[in-house]
Amino acid sequence: MRPLVSILIPAYNAEKWIADTLRSALAQTWEPKEIIVVDDGSTDRSVAVARRFESEQLRVVTGEHQGAAATRNKALSLSKGEYIQYLDADDLMAPDKISRQLDARGQSPNKRMLLSGSWGEFVYRYYRSDFVPTALWCDLDPVDWLMRKMELGVYMQTATWLVSRELAMAAGPWNTRLLGDDDGEYFCRVLLASDGVRFVPESKVYYRKSNFGSLSYIGLSDRKMEAQICSMQLHIRYLRSLEDSPRVREACVRYLQNWLPFFYPNRPDLVKQAEEMAVDLGGKLQAPELSWKASLFAALFGRQQVKRAQTLLVRVRWFVIRCWDKILFQVEGRKIRESF
Repeated sequence: MRPLVSILIPAYNAEKWIADTLRSALAQTWEPKEIIVVDDGSTDRSVAVARRFESEQLRVVTGEHQGAAATRNKALSLSKGEYIQYLDADDLMAPDKISRQLDARGQSPNKRMLLSGSWGEFVYRYYRSDFVPTALWCDLDPVDWLMRKMELGVYMQTATWLVSRELAMAAGPWNTRLLGDDDGEYFCRVLLASDGVRFVPESKVYYRKSNFGSLSYIGLSDRKMEAQICSMQLHIRYLRSLEDSPRVREACVRYLQNWLPFFYPNRPDLVKQAEEMAVDLGGKLQAPELSWKASLFAALFGRQQVKRAQTLLVRVRWFVIRCWDKILFQVEGRKIRESF
């Protein structure tokens, strides 16, 4: 018997992208599959667009706005698949993404093996996605996977994973208290329950780059900073529950140091919290360094104004990249529906 795969798509104000995402899901060569779209109280035409694709294989469910984590929990509760594929409403999968991963299980599938694949970023032109390998693009045990993620500041995009229902049930529900990095925290728990990660390079995901309005963008948001420090505490706790060695503690300190610039200097309370965590691990954090230009600006106007200026520059840069890529996409005249 071929296992049923549930493709779960949380959607919130995704009118521009959701049609292409659903084409990508429907184009999956693996059968049998079910596709469940749960709308999180969208105020645009996301539901109307999604309903055009409804069939015996694809259903659309609506609800009040509760956030991405709660929406994924609802989708999981409605699913019946032996394997779970999460897919955000603006991302795409290669048609053989799921098939490649399930074929890689071999003749005696281990449902505690977590399956991952490669991913590339794009804005409009998915066919020009950059697939840049990281230290996580290989088979790893849970300890080494978490250490590399935290120490090197790398991650796997949500849709790369294919999770057995057995693993999903062992990990528990998505954490609805986390405004950001809920996916990072969730897959840490999935990883803890697993026997390790099997990386399938031919299994490809196309990840639409986040902008400053996305959940993953922290910027100057106090709530997102607080959610991030909470997620970091959990990451460290999870890793140390597997192995509490000097190498693990060193990796955790580097993890805290990597994230310190996101809190510094706007949230001295969170900076202090991170510093105390580092001391508990036997290490010490250093104040984030600035370039000579930023240092000069800070001497004149203060460190907080530097942070504001840097945030503004990120937004301007993103706006320019987005507009330029959209123009090229229109000029080249290629449509996502041609491939999916």
